[in-house]
Amino acid sequence: MTDHSKHGADILFVDDDPGLRTVVPIALSKDGHRVDTAEDGKSALAKFEAGRHDLVIQDVRMPGMDGLELLDRLKELDPETPIVIMTAFSTWDIAVEAMRLGAFDYIKKPFDNDDLRGMAKRAIEFKAATKNEDGDRGAIRFIGSSPAIKGILDLVRRVAPTDSTVVIEGESGTGKELVAGLLHSQSPRRAGPFIAVNCGGFSETLLESELFGHVRGSFTGAVADKRGLLELAHNGTFFLDEVGEMTLSTQVRLLRALETRTFVPVGGEKALRTDARFVTATNRDLREMMEAGSFRPDLYYRLNVIPIRIPPLRARSDDIPLLAGHFLAVYSERFHKDLKGFDPRAMEALMHHSWPGNVRELQNVVQRAVSLAEGNTVGVENIAPFWKMEAEAERVGAEAAGPTLPALDDGGFDLEHALQDIEAAYIKEALERTGYNLTRAAELLGISFRSIRYKVKKLGLEH
Repeated sequence: MTDHSKHGADILFVDDDPGLRTVVPIALSKDGHRVDTAEDGKSALAKFEAGRHDLVIQDVRMPGMDGLELLDRLKELDPETPIVIMTAFSTWDIAVEAMRLGAFDYIKKPFDNDDLRGMAKRAIEFKAATKNEDGDRGAIRFIGSSPAIKGILDLVRRVAPTDSTVVIEGESGTGKELVAGLLHSQSPRRAGPFIAVNCGGFSETLLESELFGHVRGSFTGAVADKRGLLELAHNGTFFLDEVGEMTLSTQVRLLRALETRTFVPVGGEKALRTDARFVTATNRDLREMMEAGSFRPDLYYRLNVIPIRIPPLRARSDDIPLLAGHFLAVYSERFHKDLKGFDPRAMEALMHHSWPGNVRELQNVVQRAVSLAEGNTVGVENIAPFWKMEAEAERVGAEAAGPTLPALDDGGFDLEHALQDIEAAYIKEALERTGYNLTRAAELLGISFRSIRYKVKKLGLEH
């Protein structure tokens, strides 16, 4: 397979704007790509059939054939070619439909040429990784177009070729193991094993046995020698999830393995060597644990060479339609259903939910909703019951009634305190809806940025 990252790729750019058809090819050619252009869907299909391209970047609103219809036709011709959708219309239904039809990603106009170049690079690398030497699909994909996700993907691209130790931080369900897999798949070690272990799933003795192996008779139940995962990870990547759950004694053994690249199996005497790249993850604050004495400072600094922080889903709500559309496509195919999308109230419910379980929770909600849906769209009635929040389903799409007012009785009333509670409730709702983006929350409330910053601090509503 051609290494397009070095030699450039063949890209088809489709847009009815002649200015963009001039500027974008110049920008993409800086990376060595060869760019063919088309002004509408009909000519794009003809050029694609004649030459086949490594990537298609196309507009949605074009004369004649609609961009989503073009996407569908291109996917019928070649399901493996990644397609990036561009649109000046930031409605969620376009994003959902594009992802459902198999788009690789979605970019809003106007865009920065460097952002488009970065997306083209990721799409081309994704296509190159979709087949391993045996012809099986093996690509790992991290979906999202928010600035935070773009930053993570750029950091992964720069760090993956090195052997630096990486710690991935984030709440449960944000995709830490997915990022670890990306680091492995884009590294020189990608032909080696990717070994993952969750440190929170074992007792101290069993965890040490899993990591380092053991010799027969070293503890009750050790009826035979066992190779440790660290030995199995030789020449590959060793991923330690929830590393903050390790006991201090296990931390000592891990530190020695990191520093010397040697380890001794439980109950053994002979040291074994390993050449593995270490990637760790945690949903806890390791610095706070270190200051509290439950995490060793020397191990903390040894692991924290390159930190990657994954934001919670509520802080990147613009990615929800992309993720929902992707999961809709996955589970519609798995359950043999022809679902076209989400009705407006269902998508509003998804957009306004706080997602404490992050992307994993969204995936589960969409899976269950698809299994229950009876029409050709997912309705709010297929979603809300799983949060035990029927009130939210009724609220979505209706006029907000505002907070419940306290009763005015004869014993007197603290008006100033009540108004402060009402103000705090509205500000908190605006912050949650916007992922604690103060600028957007201020716009939603019709107040200045300076004012909301003051009120957030005064009311103690910092994220």
